[in-house]
Amino acid sequence: MYALLDAIGIALRSIWANKLRSFMMVLGNVVAVMSIIAVVSLIQGMNSYVGDAIMRDVGLGTFRIDKTGVITDEEEQEEAWRRNPDVSLADLRAVRSFSPMTDTVMAEGFSRTNIAYRDVTLENVRVRGVSSEYQEFSNYSTDRGRLPSELEVARNRPVALIGADTAEKLFKDRNPIDQAIKVAGVHFRVVGVNERKGSLFGQSQDDFVVIPLGRFQQLFGSRRSLELTVKPPDPALLTDAMDEARVAMRVQRKLRAKEDDNFGLYTSDTLMGLWRDFSKGAFSVLVGIVSLSLLVGGIVIMNIMLMVVSERTREIGLRKALGARKRDIVWQVLTESTTLSTVGGILGTTLGFVAALLVEAFSPLPADIKPWSVVLGIGMTAVVGLFFGLYPAIRAANLDPIEALRRE
Repeated sequence: MYALLDAIGIALRSIWANKLRSFMMVLGNVVAVMSIIAVVSLIQGMNSYVGDAIMRDVGLGTFRIDKTGVITDEEEQEEAWRRNPDVSLADLRAVRSFSPMTDTVMAEGFSRTNIAYRDVTLENVRVRGVSSEYQEFSNYSTDRGRLPSELEVARNRPVALIGADTAEKLFKDRNPIDQAIKVAGVHFRVVGVNERKGSLFGQSQDDFVVIPLGRFQQLFGSRRSLELTVKPPDPALLTDAMDEARVAMRVQRKLRAKEDDNFGLYTSDTLMGLWRDFSKGAFSVLVGIVSLSLLVGGIVIMNIMLMVVSERTREIGLRKALGARKRDIVWQVLTESTTLSTVGGILGTTLGFVAALLVEAFSPLPADIKPWSVVLGIGMTAVVGLFFGLYPAIRAANLDPIEALRRE
């Protein structure tokens, strides 16, 4: 233990005495560990953030039916959009009638238009038209007022729920409840303001208007494709309910057995799978960057340790003449190289924390620092120090003490 502490002390004194050389020695490790901490923290933060956003949008234990489904290729997406018929209320009725495992089905439409209150006009605001079942699925929770009731939506009353940003822009400090706004030039009465959701990738989630689906179709046309959200009575029946809904859609659209589905069907797990594939790709790029940085850093450590051994040839010869064994010399050099490398890992960890927090502070990307990434980063630098310090250590241990003492 004393020998270990003594070797660590020698290494730390060497760092302090040769600051520039020590910094150049561990620079590769600093870059590698900083990359690990910063990127892993951002990826973990994004995993939680995107997962929560997907669960809020799609919901747990539910699935969606839309015109194209989840297609990542842009050309395939455009082709599917041209080829597939729109999802309509007839499809909703088919799923509701011919799928016994379906508990509730909601239809919704999306568009963008101008919203106005008196002399204030907001351009390109998201408008969502919902059927009367929307409260069974949505994550809406009012901060002021109330949600449009099921009866109001079913009877297509001109009522609206608005987002917190929309309310702030339109009404400033005034109370928006029971005020009349214009959606695409048509009056709607505000019955509630949704609680603030924040932003997603820098895009506000609080700038929207929710109106009854019937009114939505009157404003934007009944031929606009809808999205259906389906919930079985038990989440454990989700797969079976999806199979039944697929059959109901195919029967409604008169598809033959060999014809492909001309609609999309997906769950939150589908979207999470796509995100996980993306994050794995980002992590693979990180592994390549880190591996290259560690390789360069390890080579630098080996070369500088060889130089250190050369500078301390007389010291090593004297120690061997006084009875130090080869393994004692190897242990000393390895301890020094590992200590130096680990110091670089600690410095990289600190810089990685700072980088992740700065990105979180000045961008919409969240960060989530994981303890295992710290252990991984510092552990990797320690292994690099051991591996690349082995050759200089063996070379030092094999020095002839008489020849070493003769060197000036």
